[in-house]
Amino acid sequence: MNARYYDARRNAPVRPAAAALAYDPVGPEPPEIVALGRGLTAEEIVRIAREHDVPVHQDAGLVEALAKLEVGRSLPRELYAVVAEVLAFVYAVDAQGTPNGG
Repeated sequence: MNARYYDARRNAPVRPAAAALAYDPVGPEPPEIVALGRGLTAEEIVRIAREHDVPVHQDAGLVEALAKLEVGRSLPRELYAVVAEVLAFVYAVDAQGTPNGG
């Protein structure tokens, strides 16, 4: 291996990543990716979500999987189980914020 070789990716700072999903629980469509971003864009996605009282769930693995997809695309079946866990989190947060759970 060349000692002068430098892998910039190895020493690159970790940039935050974020994804936003839209989902109608009474509709037939799967969740849709409505925003993806890294760095400042990710921070803006999270800021807007919090500003509108949208629950924020941290899952680095899920964000990385979603980052490989396109905005406007429906969620692929391979991610249904993971996203179902996130939706369960969202419903639990909503229930806590509502008097008597709903």
